[in-house]
Amino acid sequence: MTSRWIFGLVFLVCAGLLAVAFYMEHVMGLEPCPLCWLQRFGFMGAGLVSLLAFLHGPRGFGNRVYGLLLIVAAGAGLAVAGRQLWLQSLPADQVPACGPSVDYMLEVLPWFEVLQTALKGTGDCAEVVWRFLGLSIPGWTAVFFSLLIVLGLFVMLRRYSPRDWLQS
Repeated sequence: MTSRWIFGLVFLVCAGLLAVAFYMEHVMGLEPCPLCWLQRFGFMGAGLVSLLAFLHGPRGFGNRVYGLLLIVAAGAGLAVAGRQLWLQSLPADQVPACGPSVDYMLEVLPWFEVLQTALKGTGDCAEVVWRFLGLSIPGWTAVFFSLLIVLGLFVMLRRYSPRDWLQS
């Protein structure tokens, strides 16, 4: 399988996961917390990088650059998912207080302050509202972000012929 098709597959996975997130929000009625939004941005970033790589069809060094960008986007998402999993594991008396919705914060706060507040997480982020096979939503996003990191590493570390390096 060529790197181009791996990036195409990653794009489709990210698009599918975002579709599931929007389904859970708009059909199932699950309101995303600030950390959920940041995880969505992680999938958007990984998907965008992968779409660009698929359309560009790089070779050699270009694959390594796109692979690194994929790892960065997925790594950021994994860190956010890890933060939310940590919040979900806290005893009830140590959970941070619930905060305003992301929509409200975007209306009244500067963007940097919204990001800072979102990264801290709120009581909403600690609430487990859905499980599948024993994992909560951030547990599943951590699994998928980890998979994306592995695919990014695979693309970066695979051997390319010298001819491919010249055609990047």
